[in-house]
Amino acid sequence: MGWRIGVDIGGTFIDFCALEESSGRMHTLKVLTTPEEPGREVLEGVALLQERHGLDPASVTAFVHGTTVGINTVIQRKGAPLALVTNAGFEDVVELARLRMPEMYSLFCARPEQLIPRDRIFGVGGRILSDGSEAEPLDEEAVRQAAAKARAAGAEGIVVSFLHAYRNPAHEQAAKAVLRAAAPDLFVFCAAEIWPVIREYERTTTGILNGYVHPRVDRYLGSLEQALAARGVRATPMITKSNGGIMRAGLGRTACVSMLLSGTASGVMGAAFLARKAGVARALTLDIGGTSADVALILDGEPQFGTGELIGEFPLHVPSVSVSSIGDGGGSIATVDGFGMLKVGPESAGSTPGPACYGRGGEHATITDAMAVCGLLGHVPLAYASVAMDRAKAAAVVGRLAAQLGRSLEETGEAIVDVAISSMFAEVNKLVARYGVDLRDFTLLPFGGAGPMLGCLLARELGIGRVMIPRRPGVVSALGGLVADAKNDVVRTLFLDLEPANLPALRRALSELRAEGERWLREDQRFAGPAAIRLTADMRYRGQSFEIEAPLDPAWIEDGDLPALLGAFHRRHDAIYDFHDAEAAVQVVNLRLVVIGATDPPELPEEPRVEGGPIPERMVRAWLDGAWREVPLFLRSSLHHGHAFHGPAIVAQEDSTACIPGGFAASVDAQGNLHLTAEG
Repeated sequence: MGWRIGVDIGGTFIDFCALEESSGRMHTLKVLTTPEEPGREVLEGVALLQERHGLDPASVTAFVHGTTVGINTVIQRKGAPLALVTNAGFEDVVELARLRMPEMYSLFCARPEQLIPRDRIFGVGGRILSDGSEAEPLDEEAVRQAAAKARAAGAEGIVVSFLHAYRNPAHEQAAKAVLRAAAPDLFVFCAAEIWPVIREYERTTTGILNGYVHPRVDRYLGSLEQALAARGVRATPMITKSNGGIMRAGLGRTACVSMLLSGTASGVMGAAFLARKAGVARALTLDIGGTSADVALILDGEPQFGTGELIGEFPLHVPSVSVSSIGDGGGSIATVDGFGMLKVGPESAGSTPGPACYGRGGEHATITDAMAVCGLLGHVPLAYASVAMDRAKAAAVVGRLAAQLGRSLEETGEAIVDVAISSMFAEVNKLVARYGVDLRDFTLLPFGGAGPMLGCLLARELGIGRVMIPRRPGVVSALGGLVADAKNDVVRTLFLDLEPANLPALRRALSELRAEGERWLREDQRFAGPAAIRLTADMRYRGQSFEIEAPLDPAWIEDGDLPALLGAFHRRHDAIYDFHDAEAAVQVVNLRLVVIGATDPPELPEEPRVEGGPIPERMVRAWLDGAWREVPLFLRSSLHHGHAFHGPAIVAQEDSTACIPGGFAASVDAQGNLHLTAEG
């Protein structure tokens, strides 16, 4: 038996979750990130696992890695300079987008600067029609000229996106061959290869995102593979995907767009696994790290998926776990603006220099510093003793804001936290409105290094009466890599009326999707276990502008069961819009198939129930709800199945600290999860 290792890189720490297969024991740790040397922290973590827990690198059977390198490249705009080759007359497709402003009611709102400037977009002759036929041959000489202009403009890569290439990619493939011959030093991606769906803007921008992050992702994953091999890890490194699955890291070097939300998706998958194990069917996950807070919904034990998630300022149109970033992380910086108003974020201290209380040169007050001056942090070593808490430095930076606001030190610290909670409250309500759910039916599941620190405070504002803090909240995202399945999405745009004459085309598309999914799983992923599939279709009433996704049984297509296919759409339309029209014609726009190779999830050991109450480590002085209070400090390692207590209290552990205000009753379940219930 060997070891399985899950790794997640955030803005401040890299988290490790190592499962010893023979004993079932799980070992965790955190290491500060090294943005100037990406990958070094991974090797440092492997070395610490060897030193502290006896890890033999040669016995590692799985190494799954979640990373933010892709999304950070877009957010920081540090990607490759690209050129775009498109149809003549359609050079403005990226700039026009969908003619929507980011903030429709703001007079000062402006569209984001595009990743490819207009002077590096080149139109060429040639046209494929919507039925896939060729109306005009590709102008290969114009393509060669575009290659020369792209190189002269400093482009490192070229994205090719032509009209209707989802139906017939011949022109894109021909242009790719010409470009590679004319400019072999430039990498080339075809948009229809990346995601072959209808609508040219969505297809084009997805191709651009893939090309934009490609060089940095390629270098990062290549270095990771080499470094792990040099350390003696023989297992093929895997990477988590935006859709909550995993794939070989080597595939991610070109299929970059599929792992842009790698880290955030991994956290939701880990949280969903823990929620199912604890019997929690409906949860709002709250992942707070050093730089951001992300929320997602879990319904019936499963995370929600969608398309169009924002990567920075740009929509990503491949399927992904639906995660909303709400901005405030533990390292988010607090400031006082020119009007004397206290603001928190969006700037973050990150890992370098980090919050002032980390003693690494931070000079700005952060949420973490605010919690420290309120006496809620620093009672035990933080992040597996990788940082030392310096409350004096936290008091110095928060004190500067206190002087500007005319408040006491602790009042300012609490105000910083209140502003952050208020921002989260507003953004969570947007998510709730989109899904039409009642949060009173949900359990808040906070995780990440700062999730338990702020989770109860947010739950109280949202009116959520139940909170579940996992046994190891700081490394849930790393755990997500260990429980994720090998998974891939494949799609065909059909644009067919759902009627008997089109059933053969539906059957052909289903057969092709199955073959493509099987090839990815067996050949690209080298997965030998049993496979499962999930089938959905993007459908609409004829004449509608947009479609909705409805789950289908493959047997309905194979058997030609039109009533079942129509019924699936009508039920879904009724669930969303509260009506359906059984007499209206229905169209299938896209047929989607997900192929899944299941991973054996780790078993979570259960503790026997103990009698009696927990004994606090000591009483500590903390500022909570506008006053200094003596509150019990519990060590998480001393809380066992059956223990119960009441807030206010602080629960400290190696990877996180939980702040439990008054009005919450706490109990510990058999898996070590801490369940909090609002009283009264």
